[in-house]
Amino acid sequence: MGQVHLERALSKLGIMSRSQTRRCIEEGRIAVNGRIIKDTEFLVVPEKVRISIDGKDLEGTKAATIMLNKPRGIVTTKSDEKGRKTVYDLLPAYLKHLHPVGRLDMATTGLLLMTTDTQLSNFLTDPDNGIPRTYVVSVSGMITEDDIKRLSQGIEDKGQLLKASQITLRKVSHKESHLIVELTEGKNREIRRMFEALGSEVTTLKRIAFGKLKLGDLLPGEFREVTEKIE
Repeated sequence: MGQVHLERALSKLGIMSRSQTRRCIEEGRIAVNGRIIKDTEFLVVPEKVRISIDGKDLEGTKAATIMLNKPRGIVTTKSDEKGRKTVYDLLPAYLKHLHPVGRLDMATTGLLLMTTDTQLSNFLTDPDNGIPRTYVVSVSGMITEDDIKRLSQGIEDKGQLLKASQITLRKVSHKESHLIVELTEGKNREIRRMFEALGSEVTTLKRIAFGKLKLGDLLPGEFREVTEKIE
């Protein structure tokens, strides 16, 4: 587990803002393992310490990770200026301090990991670690074997190389094609951009696996605690 400044640890957990945390620390209101800390740069491993404010232990300072089946039309943000429903609206109060591991856009459904473990989150999203993400994809039009070869070799878009680590064509017709696509990087809208470059529009996109974790029979809007090893 990695060390972070106490100020950053509390803001990352969603307990309070950085400025609020700094003020509380300077006022001597925050304790770590029973000891008052007045140094904003005091280092802690959030998952391994007990943090309290005004003598009251904080919930959620112990590492927690959940898997959520994100429904369509939900945004992966803490709040939304347009008033749209967010993934946090699906969670009970005791889990609202979790942060998402990467994002799924509003139209994408499926497996979203949320955690308090910043070390784990950084590991899973670092492209150098090549953690696979697997999606079920439906696109308009007919995808050919030549198209699959192009996607596997990589397509240049806006200065980025978009590339599928694995791709399987499940069903194809002149109207629509269905595929399984695996990525090892989390570029913004990567799958949608890949197929747009081929002249096809993604009509449905669902993440069904992240590393060793599989969505399974978890229903849209439901979540479960992740207890198995992810890495």
